[in-house]
Amino acid sequence: MADLVFFSGTMDCGKSTLALQMDYTHATRGRRGVIFSRDDRAGAEMLSSRLGLAVPAVEVTEDTDFWQEVVHRRTRGQVVDYLVCDEAQFYAPEQIEQLARVVDDLVVDVFAFGITTDFRTRLFPGSARLLELADRVEVLQVRALCWCGRRATHNARTVGGAMVTEGEQMVVGDTGTRTGEVGYEVLCRRHHRAGLTATSAHAPSPSPDPLDLSG
Repeated sequence: MADLVFFSGTMDCGKSTLALQMDYTHATRGRRGVIFSRDDRAGAEMLSSRLGLAVPAVEVTEDTDFWQEVVHRRTRGQVVDYLVCDEAQFYAPEQIEQLARVVDDLVVDVFAFGITTDFRTRLFPGSARLLELADRVEVLQVRALCWCGRRATHNARTVGGAMVTEGEQMVVGDTGTRTGEVGYEVLCRRHHRAGLTATSAHAPSPSPDPLDLSG
């Protein structure tokens, strides 16, 4: 039997790192898979983590048909036991349905990784369809933190450090961007509702100052 598993969480909770680990674990046991990603921070045809790890991947576009991708490889003699699908929130609902068909009819495991909601706290269409179709949904256990130290549960889009709530759902950015650039930050619900980012709140580090033991 094969499964469609959706690994979800906010930004900064280690989704891409786990996707890389998942591929490594299965590959070392002799299984053969294909890695897919879309709009990765490292560029096209890459899957990367914020820890600095990166591997080549098949870039997902609006025209990607996962059923055809697997059938094409198998009819040419390539073994495909599993798919690792990163940034799955950006996939179209129809592509999620293709993944479900790959699991059911071709007995290929699919491990999908993505965030569930956008900067407006609205479900991404791809994530919504995954929540509806997945055999199992697993919330990653590494908890991202808001600048205040609480658990971060919401993704915020920023421009120059200020939170914005208008704009297209898909705009590629990253954490730690320069002034004036589109970036993203994870916040607790309270500070997402208030629109308070680390920059706009002039937040200090949540860690206490170290003790001065020199005296």
